[in-house]
Amino acid sequence: MNSNMWIRQAHRWLSILFTLTVIANFGAMALGEPPPWVVYAPLPPLFLLLFTGLYMFVLPYAVRWRGSKA
Repeated sequence: MNSNMWIRQAHRWLSILFTLTVIANFGAMALGEPPPWVVYAPLPPLFLLLFTGLYMFVLPYAVRWRGSKA
């Protein structure tokens, strides 16, 4: 599996993890004041989603840029 497919697969799994942490966050808030680690739990997957998403966004432009140079 090449790196582009690995990044796409990681992005998919990160989106599932992010969704689950947001659902858990809302569930914890419904029960009362949640601890800080629950409130901030969605942030690491969100930042990783940002980086993988930006990589996939720039990838077609980078391929086109490389192709025009050769």
